[in-house]
Amino acid sequence: RGQPLSPRFWILVGTEVVLNVLVGLITRAIDYSDSLLSNRYTQHASVKVMEQAAKLDLTTYENPVFYDRLERARVQATDRLAMIQQMGRLVQQVITTLTFSAALAWESPWLVLLLMIGVLPSFVGETHYAFLGYAKNFRQTPAKRQMDYLRQVAGSREGAKEVKLFGLNRFFTERFQSLARQIYLEDVALAKSKLFVGGLLGVIGTLGYYGSYVYVIWRTIHGAYNIGQFTFLAAAIQQASSNLQQVFSTVSGIADQALFLTDLIAFFEMRPTVESKPDGLPMPEMIRQGFEFRNVSFAYPGTTRKILKNFNFTLAPGERIALIGENGQGKTTVVKLITRLYDPTEGQILLDGIDLREYSLEDLHRHIGVIFQDFMRYEMTARENIEVGRIDRPNTEGDIQVAAHKSLADTVVKKLPRSYDQMLGRRFEGGVELSGGEWQKMALARAYLRDAQMLILDEPTAALDARSELEVFERFAELTEGKMALLISHRFSTVRMADRIVVLSAGRLIEEGNHQQLMASGGLYAEMFEMQAASYR
Repeated sequence: RGQPLSPRFWILVGTEVVLNVLVGLITRAIDYSDSLLSNRYTQHASVKVMEQAAKLDLTTYENPVFYDRLERARVQATDRLAMIQQMGRLVQQVITTLTFSAALAWESPWLVLLLMIGVLPSFVGETHYAFLGYAKNFRQTPAKRQMDYLRQVAGSREGAKEVKLFGLNRFFTERFQSLARQIYLEDVALAKSKLFVGGLLGVIGTLGYYGSYVYVIWRTIHGAYNIGQFTFLAAAIQQASSNLQQVFSTVSGIADQALFLTDLIAFFEMRPTVESKPDGLPMPEMIRQGFEFRNVSFAYPGTTRKILKNFNFTLAPGERIALIGENGQGKTTVVKLITRLYDPTEGQILLDGIDLREYSLEDLHRHIGVIFQDFMRYEMTARENIEVGRIDRPNTEGDIQVAAHKSLADTVVKKLPRSYDQMLGRRFEGGVELSGGEWQKMALARAYLRDAQMLILDEPTAALDARSELEVFERFAELTEGKMALLISHRFSTVRMADRIVVLSAGRLIEEGNHQQLMASGGLYAEMFEMQAASYR
């Protein structure tokens, strides 16, 4: 008969059984949660990035550093689920490692110490190179954004004509390859360094691993262990070493993921410079005094050149004003300041005698209808292209059709195969491309849909033919009767209908009056009018 097994043996066996069952349950729980979390996390994080980007103002969008941060945030929003998954695996690995480490420590704490000495150097090395890899990716973000831009331009419908006619394919390709090689060389340099240092640290790890075996063999030779204990300890050393390496590798991976997560956190911590006060005033339901620019100066963020200089200007209720001036004189800047896309660098903008910054920003935007010359072409349905102009409340079919009629967009919709349900643009299947003038009519419909107290049109007919332009402005004159309207145009045939024409030069108001008054004064307006008129003779 053999010797009865010791209670310690049964304790170890029982502990291993319990832990293995627990590990199995955790593994299944992790697999289940991964299947549920993957898509939900990616969608949720992407939505949060979109919402945060929408909160930031134009000042932020003028800064190239913002686009680097936005790009990293977009990547991290979809990639950082790996950290959650790794944390789940870490729990599983720690439990397994504790099983074998406890068995070894029971026999001799020195065995665990030797294994730790073997694993720790590799862990330190992996963590160090995780920091270096993060720094490398941070540096490479601008170059990667340039590569994305080159891919987009070279492969887009908008760029296809010039790429072919100017023979730009080779130019874009070579530039892309140059950036790709720059990134590749950095990657190779880091990989070589990691290979060399990792090899040295691996040697230390191997010595620690086999040092544990030597220790067990030495103890067995001197009678401390029998052959059964030797076999058990040898297997436990192998398993414990493997598990320790997995634990430290996972911890290093989590540290790596956490480094990249800081980009996402930094992005969410960004705050707009133009925002509403917590107790912002509601916009008056009926504007009584209008807008007043009082000694306003403005320079775009990151520049010292003032686009507007001590600019004084008023816009009263029921008044239609045209802003005239050469390019770069501050006309569009006036629009951006009225709508609080920016705040003045100096001076004040008043609405009904109250600083514009005192009003709720959201309410201000709700009461102004604006179309910029670089308006958006939404590759969605015709209906959606119009209704995004007033997305804060439901729009009836009648609302959409009335706005389309006001802007002449209804003449475009009538020609579409699916009417208001027609997808516009060629990006998606079944889409129909519009001409520049037709897109402009859709954009005008958005402005009219708001039925706002103030309507601002920045070069609203640049892409329209002469007949459509005349019809649009006849409608504009009719629809803005009794409302505030601000019009920016280079076409003097259209600005003559304004109640008052304001002429800007070098960021200052130099002339104002109606067409007849300005022509009689013989100033810059009369000079520009005659130059344009001469081109038609």
